[in-house]
Amino acid sequence: MSYNSIVLVKQVPDTRAVTGEVMTAEGTMNRAALPAIFNPEDLNALEMALQVRDQHGGTVTVLSMGPLQAAEVLRESLYRGADRVILLSDRKFAGADTQATSYSLAKAIQKIGAFDMVFCGRQAIDGDTAQVGPQTAEKLGVPQITYAESIVSLADGEVVVQRAFDLGTELVKCKLPCLLTVTGSANQPRPPSARKRIEYKLAAIPTEYPKLLEKHTEFGSAEALDQYLAEHHLKIEQWTTANLDVDESQLGLAGSPTQVYKVNYVVLESTESKDIAPTPEGIRALIEELIKEYIVG
Repeated sequence: MSYNSIVLVKQVPDTRAVTGEVMTAEGTMNRAALPAIFNPEDLNALEMALQVRDQHGGTVTVLSMGPLQAAEVLRESLYRGADRVILLSDRKFAGADTQATSYSLAKAIQKIGAFDMVFCGRQAIDGDTAQVGPQTAEKLGVPQITYAESIVSLADGEVVVQRAFDLGTELVKCKLPCLLTVTGSANQPRPPSARKRIEYKLAAIPTEYPKLLEKHTEFGSAEALDQYLAEHHLKIEQWTTANLDVDESQLGLAGSPTQVYKVNYVVLESTESKDIAPTPEGIRALIEELIKEYIVG
């Protein structure tokens, strides 16, 4: 039996590169100052979906909600073996918290149609809430298995999944369709295929056509390029609110009950440093101070 999977992925700022220069005076993050990457655990989710397809047959559709530049993670998905990719992008989605994001994703999944499993990373490194996957499952009305580390068996309309925790693991059986959030320890994501990089090197959304035409003048016009990409299945689908049956009051900021009350951030200054004598007494005094200030111990 074959299985149709949908994978939710996100392009996120590389938080490993956060420095004082990245923080604004208001204490928020200047995302434009950080490189964008494929959310790490979403790669594990994609790999798990690809393994299901490789073993049982079926399809893997990758869906991402974000700005137009998020098309890059969809190309990366194609390079790794995804069958279909869709970008959910509209200014009306902007400012969404997990509630509004999961609503939009659920509506997009319903438009895609029947599925057996939805895969997503356990959480994104920019928000660390781990809420979008479970909330999406709730809105779809399907069961969910969080912290999925491996699929033990898949047959007869049921899946058995091993869940991973800090203190051990457990096996959970669930009827399909269902949603799984996948941990970073689940697998080693496959690298992009060189052959697929060549095959999908022109994959693009319409806003990227001008840049493509600069390199590929043989197309002559955006219309000719669009026709070529559509005929060769290289046109990345872009959906807006006009493509979905949505209540716009539940989108973006309007549909986001979560409000940031205050942002605190720490700026380390040179005046906060002190010299520690490289002696047993100096080290002992440092340890005592760290314990006293509840930094260690």
